[in-house]
Amino acid sequence: MSKNNNVNENSKNEQLEQFRSDDTGKTMTTNQGVKVSEDEFSLKAGERGPTLMEDFHFREKMTHFDHERIPERIVHARGYAAHGEFEVYESMKEFTKAGFLQEPGKKTPVFVRFSTVAGSKGSAETVRDARGFATKFYTEEGNYDLVGNNIPVFFIQDAMKFPDLVHALKPEPHNEIPQAASAHDTFWDFVANNQEAAHMVMWAMSDRAIPRSFRMMEGFGVNTFRFVNEQGKAHFVKFHWKPVLGAHSLVWDEAQKINGKDPDFHRRDLFDSIENGDFPEYELGVQLLAEEDEFKFDFDILDPTKLWPEEDIPVKIVGKMTLNRNVDNVFAETEQVAFHPGHVVPGIDFSNDPLLQGRLFSYTDTQLIRLGGPNFHELPINRPVCPFQNNQRDGYGRQTINRGPVSYHKNSIAQNTPMPASESEGGYVHYQEKMEGRKVRKRSDSFKDHFSQAALFWHSMSKPEQEHIKEAFSFELGKVERKSVQQQVVDMFANVSLELAQEVADAIGASAPTGGRSESAKPSPALSQENTAKKPATRKVGVVLSDGYNGAQVKEVLEALTAQGIQTEVISDKLGMRKGTDGTELEVDHTFLTADSVLFDALYTVGGQDLSKKFVKDTSYFLNEAFMHYKPIGATHEGKKWLEANGILNSAGVVYSEDMSDFANEFVEAVAAHRHWDREIG
Repeated sequence: MSKNNNVNENSKNEQLEQFRSDDTGKTMTTNQGVKVSEDEFSLKAGERGPTLMEDFHFREKMTHFDHERIPERIVHARGYAAHGEFEVYESMKEFTKAGFLQEPGKKTPVFVRFSTVAGSKGSAETVRDARGFATKFYTEEGNYDLVGNNIPVFFIQDAMKFPDLVHALKPEPHNEIPQAASAHDTFWDFVANNQEAAHMVMWAMSDRAIPRSFRMMEGFGVNTFRFVNEQGKAHFVKFHWKPVLGAHSLVWDEAQKINGKDPDFHRRDLFDSIENGDFPEYELGVQLLAEEDEFKFDFDILDPTKLWPEEDIPVKIVGKMTLNRNVDNVFAETEQVAFHPGHVVPGIDFSNDPLLQGRLFSYTDTQLIRLGGPNFHELPINRPVCPFQNNQRDGYGRQTINRGPVSYHKNSIAQNTPMPASESEGGYVHYQEKMEGRKVRKRSDSFKDHFSQAALFWHSMSKPEQEHIKEAFSFELGKVERKSVQQQVVDMFANVSLELAQEVADAIGASAPTGGRSESAKPSPALSQENTAKKPATRKVGVVLSDGYNGAQVKEVLEALTAQGIQTEVISDKLGMRKGTDGTELEVDHTFLTADSVLFDALYTVGGQDLSKKFVKDTSYFLNEAFMHYKPIGATHEGKKWLEANGILNSAGVVYSEDMSDFANEFVEAVAAHRHWDREIG
């Protein structure tokens, strides 16, 4: 480097020095230099009351956070979407006056965006993460957005802490590592020092955080809302999406390999399913709670780190959503869609959930920077299907050409139009909840139990699910570099399960806690995926064969699988046609180079005649990997030799039969089971 370049570089460093800052050991202030007395809780009207707009510290903190990234979303950047429709099963008039929930059989167009939370727009999809599940209903009364996740609880109780959570979860700023992963020091340091995250972390370490597909994961509204009927009577409500195919997951090793083999695995699955006519279906369920029952539980129903156990407050299924059309342009639709939990229609209102209260501000603020201004509602994907008119004018991206001189209310020039609508005319009227309380920055004492429901989740898991949680903690904390952070987390989760904490401590070389929670909690069977629906439809089976297979019998098996809605794709050593002994021909969809066992739900090995050593070696690799991931494996004809050679013939979920009809039925049952956890792996 030349002397002049050194001088220029030093000058630039001196110029930048005044902007460098190390806040360690300093007192927190606002951006205006005002010292902050409280950074945990937003300003509320009473401990359980709504957040107040005059909370300048919250608004400054959230506004700055919302504007930290352009142009992609700060969170939920990696997403994929589809169009569909929602059909009501039965009238909900008793509980809500929302028009789209009144008439059985009524259909409402929807747009749904699925997403990962932590990664950038270019990150892989099968990472361990929560998944966004956001639905826009284009109702006749205006757009209604149900903006949720595939996990029913959240990390924090107050929206004030959302920027802190995401800062800790995102790649560490000094090296921008790791991408789309929580296995690093700052995230786990946040968890250990913000123990309200305990319940959400249990879900994040479970199989729920690595779903098999968007089509096979549940969705939750997370926050507590209100239904309000025509008489003005309100019920608290939580929303659920139940996938018709059941909730199923990947195993961790499989998920990691898929990220390399096909980082678009989830979006490809959704796109292909819709193109094939295998439309994803989800039933909408609601949990309803009368206002007079608000305080009947050992948890606060407004606490977003708590769920309402389905055994205590049943989920009422009210309708079904079907996704039946892919987008035409990912940018124009998937990227420009703007969701907001504050987009509600008459009959749906808010609670004082402090996380929800902050979201009602944050989402609009985010759209202003991400979509360039206040007219994001005029983008085609965001426009309501009903007319809209008001006195708002101009701004970036304005598409409406307003006629006439009037853009204010009240007026006489336009006969005082547009004018507000009365409640009887469909005007939105907020639920009149009585509010009393001092302005305080506090959290209700009813929010202070951070571990009971985390323990409930743990004790509701099956043995395999518990083992996966232990392994997930061990992996994540094994990536943490600071021993002090590892120890803090282990000690923290002893409050959930002493057994869990001790085994994780042993795996990562931390000191095992000697005290903690060891008693069993009453389980909630609805929380375990062991109890989900198990259906073979839309499962993908890889069929391994070469020339000389038994054409008639293989065709019979494939037809039986297809009749159950199972998709079959042929794998061989090269592309082209493969001939059976009777002249039957099957086209090869993938070679061993372009496919992998992790991309299929099950394998069906057939074989053929005069197979090369490489063909046999590649097949054995596919079989052993599928076996290690507890997947169903079927074999007929020469395929039996591979099962015997690899020592897996008599294992759970491995199907072989000389009788083709018996084989097909048994294999379909094995495929429907998804995984065979009682399989012995040598």
